Amino acid sequence: MLGVVNLDKPVGPTSHDMVGMLRRLTGTRRIGHAGTLDPLASGVLPILVGRATRFSEELTGGAKRYDAVIRLGATSATDDAEGPVEVVTGPIPSEEAVREALVAFVGTFDQVPPSFSARKVGGRTAHRAARAGEPIDVPPRSVTIHEITLLEMSTDDAGADVRIDLRCGAGTYVRSLARDVGTSLGTGGYLRSLRRLEAAGLSIDTAVTPDMLEALASEGRLAEVLLPVGDLLPLPRVQLDAEAAVAFRHGSARPVDTASHDGRVGVFAGDEIIGVGSLIGGILKPDKVLPEESSR
Repeated sequence: MLGVVNLDKPVGPTSHDMVGMLRRLTGTRRIGHAGTLDPLASGVLPILVGRATRFSEELTGGAKRYDAVIRLGATSATDDAEGPVEVVTGPIPSEEAVREALVAFVGTFDQVPPSFSARKVGGRTAHRAARAGEPIDVPPRSVTIHEITLLEMSTDDAGADVRIDLRCGAGTYVRSLARDVGTSLGTGGYLRSLRRLEAAGLSIDTAVTPDMLEALASEGRLAEVLLPVGDLLPLPRVQLDAEAAVAFRHGSARPVDTASHDGRVGVFAGDEIIGVGSLIGGILKPDKVLPEESSR
Protein backbone atom coordinates (compact mmCIF):
# COMPACT_ATOMS: atom_id res chain seq x y z
CA MET A 1 0.00 0.00 0.00
CA LEU A 2 1.15 3.50 -0.81
CA GLY A 3 -0.83 6.66 -0.13
CA VAL A 4 -2.11 9.25 2.33
CA VAL A 5 -5.19 9.10 4.54
CA ASN A 6 -6.81 12.45 5.35
CA LEU A 7 -7.75 11.65 8.95
CA ASP A 8 -9.97 13.81 11.15
CA LYS A 9 -8.30 13.20 14.52
CA PRO A 10 -10.67 13.57 17.47
CA VAL A 11 -9.81 15.27 20.76
CA GLY A 12 -8.22 12.81 23.19
CA PRO A 13 -5.96 10.38 21.33
CA THR A 14 -2.36 11.22 20.49
CA SER A 15 -1.13 11.35 16.91
CA HIS A 16 0.80 8.16 17.65
CA ASP A 17 -2.46 6.50 18.73
CA MET A 18 -3.85 7.25 15.27
CA VAL A 19 -0.76 5.75 13.65
CA GLY A 20 -1.32 2.63 15.74
CA MET A 21 -4.92 2.41 14.58
CA LEU A 22 -3.88 2.55 10.90
CA ARG A 23 -1.23 -0.11 11.50
CA ARG A 24 -3.91 -2.36 12.92
CA LEU A 25 -6.40 -1.69 10.13
CA THR A 26 -3.92 -2.02 7.25
CA GLY A 27 -1.68 -4.73 8.67
CA THR A 28 1.22 -2.49 7.64
CA ARG A 29 3.95 -1.44 10.06
CA ARG A 30 5.25 1.34 7.86
CA ILE A 31 2.82 4.09 8.88
CA GLY A 32 3.62 7.67 9.88
CA HIS A 33 2.06 11.12 9.97
CA ALA A 34 2.86 14.58 8.65
CA GLY A 35 2.54 17.09 11.47
CA THR A 36 1.76 16.18 15.08
CA LEU A 37 -1.50 17.21 16.73
CA ASP A 38 -1.58 17.38 20.54
CA PRO A 39 -4.18 15.22 22.33
CA LEU A 40 -6.36 18.28 23.03
CA ALA A 41 -6.38 19.21 19.33
CA SER A 42 -8.52 17.77 16.54
CA GLY A 43 -8.67 17.98 12.78
CA VAL A 44 -6.58 17.15 9.74
CA LEU A 45 -3.83 14.63 10.48
CA PRO A 46 -2.23 13.33 7.27
CA ILE A 47 -1.45 9.63 7.79
CA LEU A 48 1.28 8.27 5.51
CA VAL A 49 0.88 4.65 4.48
CA GLY A 50 3.69 2.43 3.21
CA ARG A 51 6.50 4.13 1.35
CA ALA A 52 4.57 7.40 1.44
CA THR A 53 6.45 7.84 4.72
CA ARG A 54 9.48 8.65 2.54
CA PHE A 55 7.82 12.00 1.81
CA SER A 56 7.12 13.04 5.40
CA GLU A 57 9.54 15.98 5.17
CA GLU A 58 7.85 17.42 2.07
CA LEU A 59 4.31 17.01 3.39
CA THR A 60 5.06 18.36 6.89
CA GLY A 61 6.68 21.55 5.68
CA GLY A 62 3.71 23.26 4.05
CA ALA A 63 1.21 25.88 5.18
CA LYS A 64 -1.47 25.06 7.74
CA ARG A 65 -4.81 26.51 8.79
CA TYR A 66 -6.44 26.35 12.23
CA ASP A 67 -9.62 27.27 14.02
CA ALA A 68 -8.35 28.22 17.49
CA VAL A 69 -9.80 29.62 20.70
CA ILE A 70 -7.51 31.74 22.90
CA ARG A 71 -8.54 32.16 26.52
CA LEU A 72 -7.69 35.57 28.00
CA GLY A 73 -7.57 36.24 31.73
CA ALA A 74 -5.32 33.35 32.79
CA THR A 75 -2.02 31.66 32.06
CA SER A 76 -1.20 27.97 31.79
CA ALA A 77 2.03 26.14 32.55
CA THR A 78 1.54 24.16 29.34
CA ASP A 79 0.16 27.14 27.38
CA ASP A 80 -3.03 25.16 26.76
CA ALA A 81 -6.07 23.94 28.70
CA GLU A 82 -4.15 20.98 30.15
CA GLY A 83 -2.81 23.39 32.74
CA PRO A 84 -2.35 23.98 35.58
CA VAL A 85 -4.06 27.33 34.99
CA GLU A 86 -3.47 30.51 37.02
CA VAL A 87 -5.97 33.40 36.93
CA VAL A 88 -4.66 36.84 36.01
CA THR A 89 -6.68 39.69 37.50
CA GLY A 90 -7.32 42.84 35.54
CA PRO A 91 -9.62 44.32 32.91
CA ILE A 92 -10.38 42.43 29.72
CA PRO A 93 -9.51 44.48 26.62
CA SER A 94 -12.01 45.52 23.99
CA GLU A 95 -12.56 43.57 20.80
CA GLU A 96 -10.77 46.29 18.84
CA ALA A 97 -7.72 46.06 21.12
CA VAL A 98 -7.67 42.28 20.66
CA ARG A 99 -7.91 42.68 16.89
CA GLU A 100 -4.95 45.08 16.89
CA ALA A 101 -2.91 42.70 19.06
CA LEU A 102 -3.56 39.82 16.66
CA VAL A 103 -2.51 41.83 13.61
CA ALA A 104 0.85 42.54 15.27
CA PHE A 105 1.70 38.82 15.01
CA VAL A 106 1.23 38.60 11.25
CA GLY A 107 4.58 38.15 9.51
CA THR A 108 7.84 36.32 10.15
CA PHE A 109 9.33 36.50 13.64
CA ASP A 110 11.16 34.49 16.30
CA GLN A 111 8.79 32.47 18.48
CA VAL A 112 9.65 30.76 21.78
CA PRO A 113 8.19 27.22 21.87
CA PRO A 114 6.18 26.14 24.92
CA SER A 115 8.11 24.74 27.88
CA PHE A 116 6.01 21.61 27.44
CA SER A 117 6.97 20.73 23.86
CA ALA A 118 8.82 18.02 21.98
CA ARG A 119 11.79 20.30 21.26
CA LYS A 120 15.16 19.01 22.41
CA VAL A 121 17.97 21.01 23.97
CA GLY A 122 21.27 19.32 24.74
CA GLY A 123 19.67 15.91 24.24
CA ARG A 124 16.84 16.64 26.72
CA THR A 125 13.21 16.84 25.64
CA ALA A 126 11.55 20.03 26.89
CA HIS A 127 8.27 18.51 28.11
CA ARG A 128 10.03 15.72 30.00
CA ALA A 129 12.35 18.17 31.73
CA ALA A 130 9.39 20.42 32.61
CA ARG A 131 7.41 17.52 34.10
CA ALA A 132 10.45 16.59 36.15
CA GLY A 133 10.45 20.08 37.63
CA GLU A 134 13.58 21.06 35.69
CA PRO A 135 12.33 23.28 32.86
CA ILE A 136 14.88 24.21 30.24
CA ASP A 137 15.15 27.33 28.13
CA VAL A 138 14.04 26.41 24.62
CA PRO A 139 15.61 28.74 22.04
CA PRO A 140 13.26 30.66 19.75
CA ARG A 141 12.87 29.76 16.12
CA SER A 142 11.67 31.67 13.10
CA VAL A 143 8.00 31.14 12.18
CA THR A 144 5.63 32.77 9.72
CA ILE A 145 2.00 33.70 10.28
CA HIS A 146 0.28 34.61 7.03
CA GLU A 147 -3.10 35.73 8.34
CA ILE A 148 -5.14 35.93 11.55
CA THR A 149 -8.86 36.68 11.39
CA LEU A 150 -10.86 37.37 14.53
CA LEU A 151 -14.05 35.32 14.19
CA GLU A 152 -15.72 36.09 17.50
CA MET A 153 -15.05 37.18 21.06
CA SER A 154 -17.15 36.35 24.10
CA THR A 155 -16.53 37.61 27.64
CA ASP A 156 -17.54 36.37 31.09
CA ASP A 157 -16.75 37.26 34.68
CA ALA A 158 -13.37 35.51 34.56
CA GLY A 159 -12.05 36.47 31.13
CA ALA A 160 -12.74 36.13 27.43
CA ASP A 161 -12.64 33.54 24.66
CA VAL A 162 -11.17 34.77 21.38
CA ARG A 163 -11.84 32.55 18.37
CA ILE A 164 -9.53 33.02 15.40
CA ASP A 165 -8.93 31.66 11.91
CA LEU A 166 -5.17 31.20 11.64
CA ARG A 167 -3.08 30.58 8.52
CA CYS A 168 0.58 29.91 9.25
CA GLY A 169 3.73 28.20 8.10
CA ALA A 170 5.24 24.97 9.35
CA GLY A 171 6.69 24.92 12.85
CA THR A 172 4.34 27.53 14.32
CA TYR A 173 3.19 26.74 17.85
CA VAL A 174 -0.39 27.95 18.26
CA ARG A 175 0.02 27.50 22.03
CA SER A 176 2.88 29.99 21.95
CA LEU A 177 0.81 32.41 19.90
CA ALA A 178 -2.01 32.24 22.47
CA ARG A 179 0.46 32.83 25.30
CA ASP A 180 2.13 35.74 23.54
CA VAL A 181 -1.15 37.41 22.53
CA GLY A 182 -2.23 37.28 26.18
CA THR A 183 1.10 38.71 27.29
CA SER A 184 0.88 41.58 24.80
CA LEU A 185 -2.61 42.44 26.10
CA GLY A 186 -1.54 42.20 29.75
CA THR A 187 -4.23 39.62 30.49
CA GLY A 188 -2.35 36.37 30.20
CA GLY A 189 -3.54 33.83 27.69
CA TYR A 190 -3.52 30.17 26.73
CA LEU A 191 -4.89 27.94 23.98
CA ARG A 192 -8.31 26.66 24.96
CA SER A 193 -9.11 24.60 21.86
CA LEU A 194 -7.61 23.88 18.46
CA ARG A 195 -8.90 22.33 15.26
CA ARG A 196 -6.67 21.98 12.21
CA LEU A 197 -8.57 22.78 9.02
CA GLU A 198 -5.84 22.36 6.42
CA ALA A 199 -2.44 20.66 6.19
CA ALA A 200 -0.35 19.00 3.47
CA GLY A 201 -2.81 20.16 0.83
CA LEU A 202 -5.67 18.40 2.64
CA SER A 203 -8.90 19.94 3.95
CA ILE A 204 -11.12 19.06 6.89
CA ASP A 205 -14.05 19.04 4.44
CA THR A 206 -12.88 15.73 2.96
CA ALA A 207 -11.32 14.18 6.09
CA VAL A 208 -12.49 10.79 7.37
CA THR A 209 -13.07 9.93 11.02
CA PRO A 210 -11.65 6.89 12.85
CA ASP A 211 -15.15 5.35 12.92
CA MET A 212 -15.40 5.71 9.14
CA LEU A 213 -12.03 4.01 8.72
CA GLU A 214 -13.08 1.15 10.99
CA ALA A 215 -16.24 0.65 8.93
CA LEU A 216 -14.39 0.73 5.61
CA ALA A 217 -11.75 -1.70 6.89
CA SER A 218 -14.45 -4.16 8.00
CA GLU A 219 -15.81 -4.12 4.43
CA GLY A 220 -12.37 -4.44 2.81
CA ARG A 221 -12.67 -0.96 1.31
CA LEU A 222 -9.87 0.89 3.10
CA ALA A 223 -8.01 1.49 -0.16
CA GLU A 224 -10.83 3.84 -1.21
CA VAL A 225 -9.56 6.57 1.12
CA LEU A 226 -5.89 6.26 0.13
CA LEU A 227 -4.89 9.43 -1.73
CA PRO A 228 -1.96 9.42 -4.19
CA VAL A 229 0.98 10.97 -2.40
CA GLY A 230 2.27 12.49 -5.63
CA ASP A 231 -0.79 14.73 -5.89
CA LEU A 232 -0.01 16.27 -2.49
CA LEU A 233 3.70 17.05 -2.86
CA PRO A 234 4.22 20.83 -2.88
CA LEU A 235 6.90 20.55 -5.56
CA PRO A 236 7.13 21.18 -9.31
CA ARG A 237 6.74 18.03 -11.41
CA VAL A 238 9.28 16.50 -13.75
CA GLN A 239 8.07 13.77 -16.12
CA LEU A 240 10.46 11.05 -17.22
CA ASP A 241 10.14 8.54 -20.06
CA ALA A 242 10.59 4.84 -19.36
CA GLU A 243 14.35 4.82 -19.98
CA ALA A 244 15.01 7.90 -17.84
CA ALA A 245 12.78 6.52 -15.07
CA VAL A 246 14.85 3.33 -14.86
CA ALA A 247 18.04 5.41 -14.66
CA PHE A 248 16.54 7.61 -11.93
CA ARG A 249 15.49 4.58 -9.89
CA HIS A 250 19.06 3.27 -10.11
CA GLY A 251 20.43 6.54 -8.72
CA SER A 252 21.80 8.01 -11.94
CA ALA A 253 21.98 11.75 -12.46
CA ARG A 254 21.22 12.77 -16.03
CA PRO A 255 20.07 15.76 -18.07
CA VAL A 256 16.34 16.29 -18.51
CA ASP A 257 14.33 18.51 -20.83
CA THR A 258 12.04 20.47 -18.51
CA ALA A 259 10.77 23.99 -17.96
CA SER A 260 11.17 23.64 -14.17
CA HIS A 261 13.63 25.94 -12.42
CA ASP A 262 16.52 24.68 -10.31
CA GLY A 263 15.49 23.18 -6.98
CA ARG A 264 13.73 20.13 -5.60
CA VAL A 265 11.13 18.47 -7.81
CA GLY A 266 8.70 15.58 -7.70
CA VAL A 267 9.69 12.97 -10.27
CA PHE A 268 7.02 11.04 -12.17
CA ALA A 269 6.80 8.30 -14.77
CA GLY A 270 3.39 8.95 -16.25
CA ASP A 271 1.00 9.41 -13.32
CA GLU A 272 3.24 7.44 -10.98
CA ILE A 273 5.44 9.13 -8.38
CA ILE A 274 8.88 7.54 -8.42
CA GLY A 275 10.75 9.91 -6.13
CA VAL A 276 12.08 13.37 -5.40
CA GLY A 277 15.13 14.86 -7.04
CA SER A 278 17.25 18.00 -7.23
CA LEU A 279 17.36 19.86 -10.54
CA ILE A 280 20.54 21.86 -11.08
CA GLY A 281 21.41 23.36 -14.44
CA GLY A 282 19.19 20.90 -16.28
CA ILE A 283 20.70 17.89 -14.48
CA LEU A 284 18.32 15.79 -12.36
CA LYS A 285 19.89 14.09 -9.34
CA PRO A 286 17.87 11.52 -7.33
CA ASP A 287 17.31 12.37 -3.66
CA LYS A 288 14.56 9.89 -2.73
CA VAL A 289 13.62 6.92 -4.88
CA LEU A 290 10.67 4.52 -4.76
CA PRO A 291 11.52 1.05 -6.12
CA GLU A 292 9.29 0.09 -9.03
CA GLU A 293 7.64 -2.83 -7.28
CA SER A 294 6.63 -0.62 -4.31
CA SER A 295 5.00 2.27 -6.19
CA ARG A 296 1.47 2.67 -7.38
